[in-house]
Order: sequence, then structure tokens, then C-alpha cells
Amino acid sequence: MGLLHDLRSTSRLGLLVAVAAATVGVIYGYDSSNIAGALLFMTEDFGLSTAQQQLVTTAVVVGEVLGALCGGALANRIGRKKSMLAVAATFAGFSLLSALAWSVPSLIVARLLLGLTIGVSVVVVPVFVAESAAPEVRGALLVLYQVATVIGIIAGYLVAWALSGTESWRWMLGMAAIPGTLIFFLLLRLPDTARWYMMRGRRADAERVLAQVEPDSDIKADLDDIEAALAEEEQGKRGVLSLIGEMLRKPFLRATVFVVGLGFFVQITGINAIVYYSPRIFEAMGFQGNFALLGLPALVQVAGLAAVFVSLILVDRMGRRPILLIGIGIMILANALLVAVFSVGSEFGGALTALGFLGLLLFTVGFTFGFGALVWVYAGESFPARLRSLGSSAMLTSDLVANVAVAAIFLTLLTRLGGAGTFIVFGVLAVAAFGFVFKLAPETKGRHLEEIRHYWENGGKWPTTSVTAAAEQPDKVATAISAH
Repeated sequence: MGLLHDLRSTSRLGLLVAVAAATVGVIYGYDSSNIAGALLFMTEDFGLSTAQQQLVTTAVVVGEVLGALCGGALANRIGRKKSMLAVAATFAGFSLLSALAWSVPSLIVARLLLGLTIGVSVVVVPVFVAESAAPEVRGALLVLYQVATVIGIIAGYLVAWALSGTESWRWMLGMAAIPGTLIFFLLLRLPDTARWYMMRGRRADAERVLAQVEPDSDIKADLDDIEAALAEEEQGKRGVLSLIGEMLRKPFLRATVFVVGLGFFVQITGINAIVYYSPRIFEAMGFQGNFALLGLPALVQVAGLAAVFVSLILVDRMGRRPILLIGIGIMILANALLVAVFSVGSEFGGALTALGFLGLLLFTVGFTFGFGALVWVYAGESFPARLRSLGSSAMLTSDLVANVAVAAIFLTLLTRLGGAGTFIVFGVLAVAAFGFVFKLAPETKGRHLEEIRHYWENGGKWPTTSVTAAAEQPDKVATAISAH
């Protein structure tokens, strides 16, 4: 009830902007899963080896790394909205190019370009949503991105299953242009954030947007505060290299270690091995037929979607840390179950396959409840305004580098180590992730964006209330920004 009340109190435009931005996640999720179905059929058409299958899958992720590296700078230069419009349009175009590929090299190039556009989106969306949401609902609205991503994953599997009878892998890839086109038109009529308009000296536009997003606030005072804060930030800016240097020194070195490490653990623990290669994993468990290989992965993701909604409800109530730790704990248990299933082998027949399905379901539920939902929250919250875009780029670049590693070696691991050995590796990495999060993750529930910097400045501990209040007095301008 509390979340529903907070969402109802959010202005119509503020909610619409956040929801529209979050739905960009649909195209990210759709592309992640439709390749799983397409690989079943393009492998035969192109005569792909195991290494080539991994290369086709990994090409998108390599492009995502490149996109994430430039996403923050692009968002600052042309705006959050225009960046997302470019993402939607180019995603549609490169999806069609993938469908028309005439050779393995042309397919790899098309998917590399597709990844570039997705990489920009995973940096821009958290920044756009964080700047458009009130603190009371910011966590929930950032989690909506993961909701949209999982919906896209489910849609990708279902489309692949629907087309599997015809083995039309080109249609599987080409139909990704449909969500890209729809999202483009959804975003087209929305404004950019008030803060970005002020960055470009467009006060009238900022005033118009702020009046719609927060009609009950003192618009003139808020804009004056934003303008003063931007001027203060501009005085402190010495170029990108200086900002990177600031991220690598105290007090923000700890924040940088946290976001880079979190991004790395999100992917290295193996979730996209499940998304990209579910049909192969189910085959290794003894499943057969198109429904088992494509329909069951969709059911797994439906359970993951339910877990995201639970996280959505709890993230601004229970807090970030408990949700993250519970999710990783579930992943550890799932890995143990999968190791047991693959170690036993086929001795228990149907019982084995049922337990294997349960293991993959638990793995996905744990991920989407914790890592999947919270990575977008921390990407938008962990740094002060002047470092936020670069911080998001750093986190998500780390995330995508780990994604490249998993996509590039998973089939090889499965072949050489077997299912038990592969999930032992992922289980050990999940235990390491639990320790890392327990040690470094801040609890940012209910905190204003600029207030969070005091946690890092205080050596990874929240100051006492009196100290925090005193620290905020000279910086009340920056605190005021965080509401916008």
C-alpha cells in the first residue's frame, strides 16, 4: 500500500518519463534471449562450431562494452531523451541488418553494432530515471528497468518458440525491430530532465518540465538551486581525466571499487549464461523438443519477473542491502542444487530433469530479486552529480566486460568441465559476491542523491544525524537537486 500511495503521489509526467525510460529495457532483454532460439537453427545453416556460436553471442556484448564507455558522455552532450531515441531507432535498424546477414562475418558485424546501441542504453536509462524521480519512489522506478528487461527476455523466448516450427531464425532476429520502433514513438513526445535543460542554459524548458513533474514545489527557487549547483560543479570540473582521477582518490575510491566490483559480480556469477544458452543447458539435462528448449526458459523468466515485482515493492521499504544479500543467497543455493543434479547424472530420470529445472528457476529468481533489480538502483545512486554519468559508465562497463567473459567461455566450460564443474565455478563466484556486497554495499534507502556522498566521505559509514545536517548546510543546493 505504501508503494502504491507513493506512486499515486508522483506527478503524471514524472511517472510517465520514468516508465517510458525503463521500457527501453525491453529491447535489451529481447535481444538477450532471441539469440538463444536463433542459435539452434543458424548453427545448422551456417555450420557454426562451438567457438563460432560463442563468437556470435559475444559480439553483441563486446558492442555493449563500447557503448557503455561512451554512453555517459553522449547523455551529457545531446541529452538523456535524444540518447534514448537514438538507441531505439538504431536498435530497430541493426536488428533488421542481423536478420539479413548473408555470412558469419556480416552477422557478427551487425550484432556488434546492435550491442553498441544497447550499451548506450544501459548507461543513459538509470541517469534519466534518477533525475526524474522523487527519492520516495526512485528505487522502485529504477527497478522498473529490470522488470522491462525480463519482459523482453520472456518475449524473445516466446517468439523463438512460436517460430521454431519453421526454423526461421532470421524472423526471430528481425522481429526485434518491432519493440525498438514502438519505444521510439513512446519516447518521442517526452521532455528531457529539468537538470539537463539547465545544463544547456534552457531555463524556460526546465521550468516547464519541473512544473509538470513537481507542480507543488517552488519552481523558481528549485531552478535557482539547480543553477547555483551547476555553476559550482562547473568550477570544479577540469575535464574527464580530472573526474576520473577524483573517482580514483579518497573519498570516492571506495565508491568506485564498490560500483566496479558490483557490476563485475552481477555478470560473472553467470546469469547471462542461463539467458543466452538455456536451450543448451536443458539439452545437457536431457530435455528434448522445442517446447522444452524454448518454452521452459520462458517459464523460468516468468518466475524471475515475479521476483522482480517483489523486489519492486520492497526496495524502498526493506532497503537495498537485505534484498541484494537475500538474492545472492538464493543463487548460492541454486548453484548447489545444479551441481548435485549434474553430479548424479541420469540415474533418476524424470526426477533429475525436474530438479534441474527447479535449479535454473531458483538461480534466475535469486538474480532478478537481488542483482538484477539493484544494479540499476546503485548505478543511479552511488555518485554525486558531477561523477554520476562516469560512475554509471564504470559500473556498467565492468558489468559488460564480465558478460563478455561468460558469453565467450560458457559453452567451452560446459563441454570440458561438465555441468557440475561449471556450476561449482559459478557457486564459488556467488559466495565471493555475497562477501563483497556484505562488506561494501551502502544502504541508500530514502536518501537524497547528494546526501549519499557523505557515506563515502565518512569512510563507508553514515555520519550521525547532526554531522550529516551540518555537512549539508553549505551544500543545501546540491541536496535540493537530488529531488529532480
